Amino acid sequence: MKLVLENIEKSFGEKKVLKKASAEFENGKIYGLLGRNGAGKTTILNCINGELKYDGGRIVIFNNGKYEDINYSDVGYIFSEPVLPEFLTGYEFLKFYIDINKDNINNLRSIDEYFDTIKIYGDDRYRLIKDYSEGMKNKLQMICTFITKPPIILMDEPLTSLDVVAALEMKKFIRELKEERIIIFSTHILQLAMDLCDEIVTLNNGTLEQINHELIKSGEFEATIMDILGDKSNE
Repeated sequence: MKLVLENIEKSFGEKKVLKKASAEFENGKIYGLLGRNGAGKTTILNCINGELKYDGGRIVIFNNGKYEDINYSDVGYIFSEPVLPEFLTGYEFLKFYIDINKDNINNLRSIDEYFDTIKIYGDDRYRLIKDYSEGMKNKLQMICTFITKPPIILMDEPLTSLDVVAALEMKKFIRELKEERIIIFSTHILQLAMDLCDEIVTLNNGTLEQINHELIKSGEFEATIMDILGDKSNE
């Protein structure tokens, strides 16, 4: 399976954010969407998940030798700022989430096991989400994606609010998830992209460029990215 973006265009008023942006994302890989702040990374993720209507081009799935329309229910999205019902406790929310998605969950585990996975213990499980730290909220939304395991997972700056230990744990989970899935996460942090990704796609001046994966672990990678993203016109 491949996720295919062909000539995607998107403008906000007079500002053209995406200019015939094209890329392909293959099953079983983690892709880093690397770009400077304000380059349009969130915009392109929102086009993929159906939250934002693009002006031109197409986003399709290539599967078994044919192109298919993307099924947005197959797309999971992890926001840079978690969007959660803060009037519920963490435990109530996970129970609700599992109940409404039970037909889409394989190998269901107990709620307490999921909390163990994200290292939220004891009374914290029964606190209102509004009293959670940003890191705890981020872990809670991430475990939802790990529970349902959709075929396409989008992550918008997913590790920015996590402490060092939690970030390492989440990196491990992301790597475990990639089998039989397409994972795309946006970041402006070069080292994170180098550490976690199988492939890198840059977004600069409205266009996407896929980087030779052999460069990621080479001494030339940083210079290559700086050359691509160093254009000051993107600010």
